[in-house]
Parts: sequence; C-alpha cells; structure tokens
Amino acid sequence: MKEYSSQELKKIYQERRKSIADYLDSNDTGAAVFIDNEEHRDPTIRYLTGHPSDAVLIVYNTGKSVLIPWDIILAQDVSSADKIIPFTRYKNDSVQAVKANLNAAKGINFMKVELPPQTSYPDFINFIDALPLWDVKCTKNGVHTFAVQQRMKKDEYEIECTKEACRVGDLIIQTIEEKIKDESIKTESDVALLIEKMLREHGCERTGFDTLAAGPERSWAIHAFPGYTNALWPAEGLSILDFGVVYKGYTSDTTLTVAKGKLTPNQEKMLNLVQAAADQCLLLYKPGLSIKKAAEKADEIFQAAGKHMPHTLGHGIGLEIHEYPRVSSKMDEEITFEKGMIVTLEPGLYEKESGGVRLENDILITENGNQVLTNSKIIRI
Repeated sequence: MKEYSSQELKKIYQERRKSIADYLDSNDTGAAVFIDNEEHRDPTIRYLTGHPSDAVLIVYNTGKSVLIPWDIILAQDVSSADKIIPFTRYKNDSVQAVKANLNAAKGINFMKVELPPQTSYPDFINFIDALPLWDVKCTKNGVHTFAVQQRMKKDEYEIECTKEACRVGDLIIQTIEEKIKDESIKTESDVALLIEKMLREHGCERTGFDTLAAGPERSWAIHAFPGYTNALWPAEGLSILDFGVVYKGYTSDTTLTVAKGKLTPNQEKMLNLVQAAADQCLLLYKPGLSIKKAAEKADEIFQAAGKHMPHTLGHGIGLEIHEYPRVSSKMDEEITFEKGMIVTLEPGLYEKESGGVRLENDILITENGNQVLTNSKIIRI
C-alpha cells in the first residue's frame, strides 16, 4: 500500500478531530472526553490520534486536543495531538486528568463537556464533583455516536489499510487451500496457528478476533466454542473457517467453507443456497440502495427453500470487527449503503445434523457500485 508520511498522517488526524470540534461547537459543547482502557476499549482514540490503546483524549470545540496516554514513549512515537501529557502525572486517574486539563483550558465558549456513554454512575458522580464549573453530560446520542458515524465511511487512508489487511488475508486463504490439498493441514489448531504465523510475517498486528475453525462435528455453531480445538480440519463433510487480520488497526473479516468428500443432498442444497445468496445480494450492495432490502433478499432466498439464516447478512468493519451499519432486515428502510462503507457479505446456514456453511467477503461501497476486497470461497476437495 501507499506509504504515508508522518506529516500526511498528522493532517488526516487533524481533519478528523476538526469534524469532532465542529460538532461540539454546533451543539454548544466545549469539550468531549474519550477514554480507552481495560474496562472499555474505544478505538475512536486511535481514529482521532493514531494512538493504539490505553489513553484519555480531550477534544475541545476550538479544535485543540490533549492526549493523555499510559505509555508516553509509544504516544510520542506514533500519535498526533496538540498536547501529549503522561497519564502518570495524574496518578493514572481519568477523573483527575480530565479535571486538570478542563480547568486549565483557554478560550472555551461553552462550559459543557460530554463524557463517554459507557461511563459508570459512580464515575459520573466523581466527574460532576471534580468539575463544578462545567455542565457534565453523559448521553447515548451525542458526540461519541457522531464519532462512530464518522468512522462508518472510510477515508482514503482507511481504505488503503483495509485493502492491505484483505490482501494478506487472501494470501493466507491461498496458502490454506494449498495445504489442505497436500494434507499438511490436519487439525483446527493447525489452521488457526498458521494464520497467526502468516499475518505476523506480512506485517499485520494481530487477528481481528479469535479465529474460529470448526470441523464437521462443530460447524453447525454460528461461532464455534471454543474457537478451535485439535479436532480434524477439514474432515468429511462441512468445515468452517472464520478469521480476520489487522493492518495498522484495520481488520479484514472472512469466512470460507470446506466441503470434503461425498456430501448429502441437504449439504449440497445448503452450499448452493449460500452461494446463490452471496451472488444475488452482492448486486444490492450499491450506494443509494436500502441496506434492509439486501438483507431481506437473503432471507427470501433461504425461506423459499425452507431454510433460515440465524444472523444478519453483514456488518461494517474497520477499527472494530463489528461497526455500524448492520446489514439486517431490522434496519430502517431509508438507511442506505454509502460510498466509503466497508461491509461484510456473509450468508450462512447451520444445521445440527448437516453442519454449517458460511461464505463471507468484505465489500467496499464505491461511487457507482462495489468492490469485493477479499477472495473467500467455498472449497471443494
């Protein structure tokens, strides 16, 4: 992918924070607090600064920002903010960090601050006590929701990062297919550990989630538990592999199905239906078309054959594995696909006796249609 200079990245993060500042200003709010810690991860801090984890971020309506990271050395190396202050200065206490910086802020027009919506009630009271001059708000549909909606449509940098994650994922899929055929992959653990090894070799950070590798005895589970064992994979019947890899914070998400040996008529039917749903629903992943309609199309295909898909047709991906929007028949009809969204397309069927089939690829919504970013498939051996 294109290499971005530190100055180019700095500009990207500044533009993102400006959109937050503009939102605050238009809603008579002086500041917003974002918190990422072990209790609740918030990738919005990475989206706005480049810092990967464990920090407090304050964005003011003036456009200024303060990043307060646990790891100051890491922050100084990879992050972008107007000020970077070590969390240890405040004894690793978010309330004290926010108190000190809000009380020292200059030129703030509105003495109102929004806290993260996941803030606990005891912490909320602590913030109120610490900020007597501020109108402290904690609301579900405020600036934090706005930030999530901003992340829904990817900019050029995000698209490039996701494409690189998808490229590495495709290399892994290609290798897995080769190793299935030469029988050097024999178990669920074999394939899961291969993914872990290869993604590191190709510059990725981690898996997007715990890899799910399930042979025929467990593939009927939507998300097999545990994620993988030492059982045979693939074995006679239907086996599933669901995995993602993360590049510079952005994840891919793919699922392939391996159909091995002689299948039952019902297993063949399931494979054909899932492939048909993937092919037909892809035609509806276009800007301006209803997300709800795409999901309903998959339901229609399965229901006509007496089958039922127990999960949504897809979801957004990005800095989190599940982002807005959901591709679901429960979405409002007026919510449409938009240019810049990256969403999964993952029809699936699961039956206790026959096993499971899922086919998942990542789709970029373009100006006039879509681009399939991954090459997941149904593999027959």
